Amino acid sequence: MNDIIDVQSNEQKAQGLKNIGWVSYVLHLIVAVGAVVPGAQASALLLVIALVIDLVKRGDAEGTWQANHFSWRIRSVIWAGVLYVVTSPLWLLLIAPGWIAWGLISLWFLYRIVRGMLAMSKNQAVDA
Repeated sequence: MNDIIDVQSNEQKAQGLKNIGWVSYVLHLIVAVGAVVPGAQASALLLVIALVIDLVKRGDAEGTWQANHFSWRIRSVIWAGVLYVVTSPLWLLLIAPGWIAWGLISLWFLYRIVRGMLAMSKNQAVDA
């Protein structure tokens, strides 16, 4: 009887983590699309909310295939943030280099989010 309860609770935990992952991915996607589509800027607050969700729930996913997704999203946000900061001086030189650099970073971020979403839809870890 306990084995049945354990299996059900593990399945419920896995589904709960997947639901949290989808919420996080959708928040990331809204921000990523907003960064790529002119005039569709989404609030960076959505990204902060998604990052906090990922940081808080990452421990719950430890030892599962979903742990990879939490790390993937966290690394994506951190790397994008670092790249935006490093390339921000390009905006002081001329508008074009800054626009090009940030456009490429935004496309890279969008790619990472879509790639992660596709892997999650197949119940697979993201290949690094």
